[in-house]
Amino acid sequence: MPKPPKPATHLPLKGVRVLVSRAKKQAGALSVELQARGAKVLEIPFIEIREPQSFAPMDTAIRSALEYDWLILTSVNGVNALFKRLEKLKLRPDLLAKLKIAAIGPATKRAIEEQGLKVPVTPKEYVAEAVVEALAAKVSGKSVLLVRAKVARDVIPNELRRAGATVDVVEAYETVVPEKSRVKLSDALRSLKNRPQVITFTSSSTVRNFVELIGKREAAKCFRSGIRSASIGPVTSATLREFKLPVNIQAEEYTIPGLVAAITSARDTFGI
Repeated sequence: MPKPPKPATHLPLKGVRVLVSRAKKQAGALSVELQARGAKVLEIPFIEIREPQSFAPMDTAIRSALEYDWLILTSVNGVNALFKRLEKLKLRPDLLAKLKIAAIGPATKRAIEEQGLKVPVTPKEYVAEAVVEALAAKVSGKSVLLVRAKVARDVIPNELRRAGATVDVVEAYETVVPEKSRVKLSDALRSLKNRPQVITFTSSSTVRNFVELIGKREAAKCFRSGIRSASIGPVTSATLREFKLPVNIQAEEYTIPGLVAAITSARDTFGI
């Protein structure tokens, strides 16, 4: 369980109803931060993390780890899956110590460092394009292992290959629509007492699955009726716009604390 932040001297989100849409095991950090500011949090996961259908490609890559120059990890989920697999194969984390490691975002970096490994590259902006910018001049003629979700944008492998790298992509996990959330979400949006005023979106997958859970028409309708969307960053915001959904709030720093800060700042602007 995440440690609760220090109590705020006032409660800027007192009484604001916020729907946290992160996967069940990851919702805690965001919920705790919001509750510390007085928000009423409703947790309904829009994504469920599952193991890949086969670990064979990842196992092969792990056993061949010393053949790579770079390892790129794009999420805490990917980090957890990788080191869980190392343990399953009875291999030590320091097998990866000779690789140069790049991580998207401070949470991913922290998860890697907790395994005793150094992370020399963490771009200032926590998006795929920033990873490419940080590595493009470093990977020509190098071999790169990218560990990520089954469905993800191909910006990193495509652009690094253009920069002269050999890139192997392995699936660490997949995200699926949690069927149990379908009725819960519908009930929450219809509730007179507990209807959320803000819905958080922390990845493109949360947006797509939100639309899958209630349908395009209902998704658009709920925002026209006054609910505000809160996006963790530009990639997630682009996916909202792809579905013709509004981006009412967007974090300036693409992290959970950044998202909480954006929601807090937006309270007066949107009257939530």
